[in-house]
Amino acid sequence: MIAFIDFEASSLGDKSYPIEVAWIFEDGRSQSHLIKPTQDWTDWSDEAENIHGISRDLLASDGVSHVDVAQAMVESLAGHALYASAPSWDGKWLSVLLRAAGLPRHALRLQDTEVALRDAVTPVLESIYPPKQLGDAIEQLVAWATATKAANPAHRALADATGELAVWQKAKDRALAIVAAHGAAR
Repeated sequence: MIAFIDFEASSLGDKSYPIEVAWIFEDGRSQSHLIKPTQDWTDWSDEAENIHGISRDLLASDGVSHVDVAQAMVESLAGHALYASAPSWDGKWLSVLLRAAGLPRHALRLQDTEVALRDAVTPVLESIYPPKQLGDAIEQLVAWATATKAANPAHRALADATGELAVWQKAKDRALAIVAAHGAAR
């Protein structure tokens, strides 16, 4: 099964760390966690806080231990295909979280959401497009689906992960509609 993941972080700096993570499976099951920073995680950006709205006080009062969050992620997500809209950033924060919890940093691996989009539409579109046209048709559909993303993401992990799932579903639905319209035109 596939899942979409999103992190919010203390900043976009080199020493940034994850402060919230959420994931949602294609069947709609989801989890979201605020992450209590370790003592070593001190980086903080007031500008980032203004964007995501998560304060250090909120993390201290409502955050879950980084070890518990990391273990929940591995238990829930191991063996599934995992996607993120910004896999380099989200992968960085995933690695920071896993390492801080004493888990292998590659226990979970992220791919770009666009890979999920291509994988979802390819088997559908290949039923109507010849091989020479298939690649262009796939790229056009992926570009269309990507353009449907919200212009201003929520900058909260579950809302943004859910948005990625919605784009994936739109891409699948559009591919099926294209095939249906092609069949109706015959």
